[in-house]
Amino acid sequence: MKKFLTILFLLCTAAVYADETGLKPVEDNYTKREVMIPMRDGVSLYTAVFEPSGMSDRPVIMLRTPYSCSPYGEGFPSVLRKDLRLFSDNGYIIVLQNVRGRYMSEGEYENIRPFNPDKTGTVTDEASDTYDTVEWILENTSNNGNVGVTGVSYPGFYAAMAALSGHPAVKAVSPQAPVYDWYMGDDAHHNGVLMLLDTYSFGGSMYREHDNPAPKAPKSASRIKGDVYSFFLNAGTMEGITATFSDSLAFWHRMMEHPDYDSFWQERCPGLHFRGSLPAVLVVGGTFDTDDCYGALNTYGSIARQAPGTSLHFVYGPWYHGGWHNLSYDHLGQVWLGDGLSEYFMENIEYPFFRYYLENKGEAPPKVSVRPYGSCGWEFYDAWPSAETEYRKVYLREGDSLSFSLPDERVSASSYVSDPEHPVPHVGFPVGGRYREYMVEDQRFASSRPDVLTFVSSPLEDTLKLEGPVTAGIWFGTTGSDADIVVKLIDVYPDDFRYPKDVASRLPRPDYQMGGYQMLVRGDIFRLRYREGFEKAVPVTPRKPLKVEFTLDDVAHWLLPGHRLMIQIQSSWFPLTDLNPQTFVENIYHAAPDDYLPATMTVYHQKNRPSYILLPVKE
Repeated sequence: MKKFLTILFLLCTAAVYADETGLKPVEDNYTKREVMIPMRDGVSLYTAVFEPSGMSDRPVIMLRTPYSCSPYGEGFPSVLRKDLRLFSDNGYIIVLQNVRGRYMSEGEYENIRPFNPDKTGTVTDEASDTYDTVEWILENTSNNGNVGVTGVSYPGFYAAMAALSGHPAVKAVSPQAPVYDWYMGDDAHHNGVLMLLDTYSFGGSMYREHDNPAPKAPKSASRIKGDVYSFFLNAGTMEGITATFSDSLAFWHRMMEHPDYDSFWQERCPGLHFRGSLPAVLVVGGTFDTDDCYGALNTYGSIARQAPGTSLHFVYGPWYHGGWHNLSYDHLGQVWLGDGLSEYFMENIEYPFFRYYLENKGEAPPKVSVRPYGSCGWEFYDAWPSAETEYRKVYLREGDSLSFSLPDERVSASSYVSDPEHPVPHVGFPVGGRYREYMVEDQRFASSRPDVLTFVSSPLEDTLKLEGPVTAGIWFGTTGSDADIVVKLIDVYPDDFRYPKDVASRLPRPDYQMGGYQMLVRGDIFRLRYREGFEKAVPVTPRKPLKVEFTLDDVAHWLLPGHRLMIQIQSSWFPLTDLNPQTFVENIYHAAPDDYLPATMTVYHQKNRPSYILLPVKE
């Protein structure tokens, strides 16, 4: 009797847990199989197959990941009722797989494994692993012959690789915030500048050797203590930061030996391979994505340019990294975004995309679906940026102002001292780790610093609709032999702005003074040593003016009447990015303490050296 009561208690507890997690409908209607699928080289990959009971000829949705597919053994993962809820509701066969070398899969793991277009015999890459997995699925499940692949972030990279698999059954893929180029953009580097905080935090786990097969990953080797600004500043040089890891990280050390855009980085970018015949593709990106905003934009752009016959779709909205699957998402930091953003995406774009291409039902979503911040709804176009976008230069002007008119001053410039011992922080208060809200954070803390230049327009009379890439063209000089330049595009709220009480109460700081809020819209960094190309670093000639041009990630942002446009320029963004010593060193990661020196930076805004920001203005 006691044993019976114990079993009954466990069953009841499991039922309550399933109800609380929303998994009961899946457990009631799905079966789970765990299999080791053999690849062409003999390595087997852990794969969990979830099949709807009593249903046949079902489409397949697959997610390949370097992260955990737990629970291993009995039990169902929560992703089936979160990201994949509409697929489990509609009886899809759902396949989750650990990529080779991760968790329960065999083989050796490689970060951003390069695509190999010349595969013969047992040569493998992520595309061939997808192909071999699809072959097994077709032969061992009751499917309709159509397979879709999806994933966010790193799994988004594997979804993009599925598009290159060449398997005829792969009819639709959705790379969502996919890793694209860990040197030019994404969360590892921007324009060759190390994204220190993100890479250190992420690399502490992803760069460790994984003793697979194993149901758990080793603990992170990152050892941040206290606020991140003080932690990294006290560590000093990059060699000092490396020494804070609790373990030797092979990929981190490889990064330190490849500061330039050489073949090590180039072969890890799949962009050149998006050609020829591809399945239908839905690329998803968030305008406030700290990690892979660049990846979404460039995956879409490379396919649009190189494989124009592809059934290509693009979604771009005001989300953080992966926020399009968070049904409660309505704000980021202090910035209110509104209700229903993610629900609309999942129900009106994502699921209909797969339904159309895998089930031959319904209609395909629009080619481009964009939700600009500041608008009242979605915008739909045939391409991104839309044909309605024109490009206008707004010029930095004397008196810390902005104007669409070319400066007429013969001599006009602004200067500041950049000191590596007192770098400009990326947020105005202590944070203990990665802080995604910095993407919209109030920049008033930076406006008050003497090492930040601030230029602001008059209040806008009409809505300024910005949709597309932003390009900086800055005439710049330094007393050092190397420098970084950070350009930030900011939306300044009117001084009398107030959120309604019902909105303010739903924000993390209900009493925060939003009047005059300086909302970061887009910021990015460029390292002057790469002004002649990212393949080779070249020192800067001290005190010689030069023009720096670089493109920031696309924006979808409407500045409303009464708001003002602001541009900020600085030379550090710490510890979001690593510190430039401002003294040229062949390998910047080997800079010694004595190499880190203050330098005077000058931004010119005169007739023969006009500094500007090229804005994508939707008319």
